[in-house]
Amino acid sequence: MTDVSWLNGRNQEILDRVIQLCNINSGTGNLAGIASVSELLIDWFGELGGEFRSIDLPPNQTVNSHGEIDQQSMGKALQFVKRSTTRPRILLCIHMDTVYQPTSPFQKCTMLDDGILNGPGVSDAKGGLMVMLYSLLALEQSPHAEKIGWEVIINPDEELGSPSSNEFLRQRAAEADWGMLFEPTLPDGTLVSWRKGAGNFVFVVRGKSAHSGREFEKGRNAIVAASLLNQAIHDLNIDPDVTYNVGRVGGGGALNMVPDLAISRINVRVKTREHQTIVLDNFKKVVEQVNALDGISCEMHGSFTSPPKQLDDRSRELQNRIERCGTALGLQVKWRGTGGASDGNKFAASNLPNIDTFGPRGGDIHSTNEYLIVESLEERAKLAAAVLMSFAEDQL
Repeated sequence: MTDVSWLNGRNQEILDRVIQLCNINSGTGNLAGIASVSELLIDWFGELGGEFRSIDLPPNQTVNSHGEIDQQSMGKALQFVKRSTTRPRILLCIHMDTVYQPTSPFQKCTMLDDGILNGPGVSDAKGGLMVMLYSLLALEQSPHAEKIGWEVIINPDEELGSPSSNEFLRQRAAEADWGMLFEPTLPDGTLVSWRKGAGNFVFVVRGKSAHSGREFEKGRNAIVAASLLNQAIHDLNIDPDVTYNVGRVGGGGALNMVPDLAISRINVRVKTREHQTIVLDNFKKVVEQVNALDGISCEMHGSFTSPPKQLDDRSRELQNRIERCGTALGLQVKWRGTGGASDGNKFAASNLPNIDTFGPRGGDIHSTNEYLIVESLEERAKLAAAVLMSFAEDQL
């Protein structure tokens, strides 16, 4: 088996860098925090000796509380490339943003008993950033390095579904042979095989305002119409492979006014690409029903940002490679599917076979209980390095 011994004893070194990253808030849209994290990453990934580019991303279009389109800057993506003409070419990716905003009380890391680190983004995905870096450092220290080309992309908007970096990710995926992403693995080391696709949709319902006492009959209540829409969408939950979640509703103003605006925000998960078509057809019918109400109009915004990531022969080939590398390291590799989406979905949409859970073991992500199993940093860096070296040697 390829030698990954360069990583021996480096767990504390990796951990120190993870803590340094996590103690900087980089909630999605916190441009100052994203920039501070980027400075560290540019310095650290610069140790690899590749070419670096900072990528300007288009703004994210959002629907505000008035039902109007806003433009929100997401910051810049980072791209590192080495041996760009060498094949095989591996695309490695993970995000630098977290779900924790500057207003969150959860801002610093705390070491708990039994080798557990609690902190914002420790496993999702700043731990993954450092696992990715050290797997590449191990590769570059090895005699296999010249036989493989690689590219790293670090994006700032994954926690929103990568709306600004989506197109860039897909373009780069189309140029690669294999993909490796560094979302956290499960606490027992299980990796994710297939993923459901995800889409976010916004329904803007407009009615007519009127005084609720003097001229109530002249009003057309947008909140009531949106309630009918929400119920109709919720009632579509008849197949466990397709879920519709009415996630947020807003609207209304003074209680003595008939509300003329309501906004419903819906998240959808689907297992197959055929399901996407069914969802869009269902939404079209619901919008038509609401628009048929007297004095009511409804328009839909949004799309499927992450198509389903389904298993195919090349994905299974990559799974087999990872299992054999794991066995050589004394790790039992297990698999399971999930309803969660990642940027691996976007790679799959560009026909790039990829596994997206090369990150450290951890759990309770997106909560103040988020944790990282510290010993897994070196462990997972060795697994990713072994996979990279196996591509270089084509051992498996």
